[in-house]
Amino acid sequence: MFFTGPIWLSILIPIVFAPVLLIASLAIRPGRVGLDKSAFLSAAGLGLAFIKGGALLAAVLVGFVWFMNQNRSRNPNFPIEGVPRMLVVVVALLIVWTFILTRTRYGRHIYAVGGNAEAARRAGINVAGIKTSVFVTCTTMAVVSGILLAANTGKVSPGSGGGNTLLYAVGAAVIGGTSLFGGKGRAIDAIIGGLVIATVNNGLLLLNNASWINYVVTGGVLLLAASVDAISRRRRSAAGV
Repeated sequence: MFFTGPIWLSILIPIVFAPVLLIASLAIRPGRVGLDKSAFLSAAGLGLAFIKGGALLAAVLVGFVWFMNQNRSRNPNFPIEGVPRMLVVVVALLIVWTFILTRTRYGRHIYAVGGNAEAARRAGINVAGIKTSVFVTCTTMAVVSGILLAANTGKVSPGSGGGNTLLYAVGAAVIGGTSLFGGKGRAIDAIIGGLVIATVNNGLLLLNNASWINYVVTGGVLLLAASVDAISRRRRSAAGV
């Protein structure tokens, strides 16, 4: 469940991984339009900024890994230390899908089909192919999450993935800012929404409330987020945006 190891390895890995993250962040950054070459840094200035950014990111990662390697449990018989494996997988998927959605033609086609399928079809985009590939991709991500869940619990039963799992999945995306009507959303939005859902769920469990209250509160938050999305989309349509 956790990555644990010697302290020197915990410090070495973030230092090595920091330039990779920095390069990935530069690669997935949307390109600027309408700027001339003078608006960008020179090669020397860019190299210095890269070194400073890499050093700062390495320091943050080292501090984070060091903190996670401390025993955070109040129960001496049940230690909690190490970096969760789930966190590493989530960060990797976040980088990959942010790059795909923002820097590839396929990602732009997904936004186009989600925003206006008819306009995308007239622009020459294979709407049916894009929709099929998106469904396949979502199914693949669900398979990955199922494998991680089975690895975390150490078992699989007919009831695995049931309950409010689907509600949490939809709620995380909508609460994070992804539009139910399509054409709007980022990979980071699902992470933010998932953190909100997890915080609400954990807080309700700590309050020892009945299980049905968890469904009501989560559904209410989801309904509020969907309502805000619908209202904002209607206002943009009325304004011609």
